[in-house]
Amino acid sequence: MSDDARPHWVFGGDSLSRLVRAGLLTGITDGLFSSVLNVVAYRSTVSRLFQGVASTLLGNEAFDGGTSTAMVGVLMHFGVAFAWSAVFLFLVLRLRWIRDLLASPYGPAKVGALYGPLVWIAMSLAVIPLLVHRPPAIGARWWVQLIGHIPFVGIPIAAASRGVKS
Repeated sequence: MSDDARPHWVFGGDSLSRLVRAGLLTGITDGLFSSVLNVVAYRSTVSRLFQGVASTLLGNEAFDGGTSTAMVGVLMHFGVAFAWSAVFLFLVLRLRWIRDLLASPYGPAKVGALYGPLVWIAMSLAVIPLLVHRPPAIGARWWVQLIGHIPFVGIPIAAASRGVKS
């Protein structure tokens, strides 16, 4: 298939570079937020945080796996950041009203204030419970994550996608 025949949202323009930027930026900012929160507020460790991420697929044995399961958790964390970035970029390329909102004053903040919490709600109420086979625990930590997903997930994804053309 020639470059001209490929759908441009997959290969054309700067979509791929924006996806890489959004995924890396989101993975880093959310990872730092979660790490600091886990160490400072919850008196745990960064390794334990990412072992917890890995445990959604590997089970509770992930907590006994040391650095290797923590690294699996880091890879999973970045995989999720890239997946949600790809979903957002797909929507931006398909929906003019999102592009217009992103282009408006404070556009990434406006869109991020919606998209970040949407990501947390989907992950915490659907994806994670399906993987761990137990209902979500909605308490203070859940609400901290909901609010934290605005500046550390939604805004980085939205900012990296600003200016993309359909």
